[in-house]
Amino acid sequence: MWRFFLYSAIGIIMFFIPVTLFGESSILLDHFVTFVGNVFGDSIKYYTLLVIIAGAIYPFITKEWNKSLIEIVITFFKIAGVAVGVMVVFQIGPAFVLREDIGPFLFNSLAVNLSILIPVGGAVLGLLVGYGMLVFIGVIMEPVMRPLFKTPGKSAVDAVASFVGSYSIGLLITNRVYKDGQYSRKEAMIIATGFSTVSATFMIVVARTLDLMDHWNLYFWTTLIVTFAVTAISVRIPPLRTEEDYYYEGVDNTEKESFEGTRFEYAWFKAKQQSFESERLWKNIAENLRDAFKMTMTVVPTILSIGLLGMIIVEFTPLISWASYIFYPVLYLFPLDNISLLAEAVTVSIIEMFLPSLLVVDAAIELRFITAVLSISCIIFFSAVVPCILATDINMKIWKMVAVWFIRAVLSLLIVTPIALLIF
Repeated sequence: MWRFFLYSAIGIIMFFIPVTLFGESSILLDHFVTFVGNVFGDSIKYYTLLVIIAGAIYPFITKEWNKSLIEIVITFFKIAGVAVGVMVVFQIGPAFVLREDIGPFLFNSLAVNLSILIPVGGAVLGLLVGYGMLVFIGVIMEPVMRPLFKTPGKSAVDAVASFVGSYSIGLLITNRVYKDGQYSRKEAMIIATGFSTVSATFMIVVARTLDLMDHWNLYFWTTLIVTFAVTAISVRIPPLRTEEDYYYEGVDNTEKESFEGTRFEYAWFKAKQQSFESERLWKNIAENLRDAFKMTMTVVPTILSIGLLGMIIVEFTPLISWASYIFYPVLYLFPLDNISLLAEAVTVSIIEMFLPSLLVVDAAIELRFITAVLSISCIIFFSAVVPCILATDINMKIWKMVAVWFIRAVLSLLIVTPIALLIF
């Protein structure tokens, strides 16, 4: 069990313990991104561009680019991401793309950081999820899941996997368990739209962008609490509450797991079992690094293209301003400055989870904190999570995902805004 203690401790230190280096206080993963940027300087942009190009080519290599309409659309956005990357790196193209706060900001602040952070963060996550910590937390949390979220105890693993891994990992687990007949469709929908948030590594990028790394632990734990509180409420509201409850192909394979002794003893037994069965450290890191790099190739090109599209809509059309009025009644409940900016930030979160941060980067700290939390807790966004859910066998309609996004956005505002006003 030395692996459980040592590797889990290293993972916790890397992700959650602030360390002061070179006069800056932040977690070690964030320091590593800064270190790589300082060492390689301006040349790091060529690595990021290669990642983007690889991401656009990969669907054609796997022959999955035309698997469905969604895959075709996502592949188109990946190719568009290559075009945006080339324009920014080589400074060619339309003036509005090359504007410092649009194309270069998207590329340098998001694409470059993510192209380093996701692979490294994914490799380190293997320490947290591979040697018993994940399953230990899952077993301990079992009695909480059913009364709070109306999902089986094992869904705690999906929730933790998403928060410390990614929505794609969480959705893979959810879809597999659903097809095995251990989740009903309603339970799978709750888990997919309530737990499949972006990972801690993505949250670091948001915190870096909004200059919140000095408040990293406050931000992380607030986001975790708000996200799960919103999920607990949203499962009791249509459309999730009224969703039909049936099993994949009519096969119900659920069974109540029984054990002797205390729950802690059983959690310890399961942790020992996983730690014993897990791969050697370097093999584990290599496998996680490979999976994380695949995710990087998927995420970075689409963030560039969909992010640019979203910024064009925000900057050059009144669509977001018009749509944002729907959130005014909620925001007028609180003594906030610049309500219109926050309303637009909430509205644009449906397009891409990074866009809200880009809108409020120069705002007051309470607005930045609120935006940073809700951009994670809203969960549903079209650049990644929606296509991922559509790619599963859960068969959830897009309008229902939009409805869940709206409910989550309103609830997130109602919960996090008083917290931000109280702290800041």
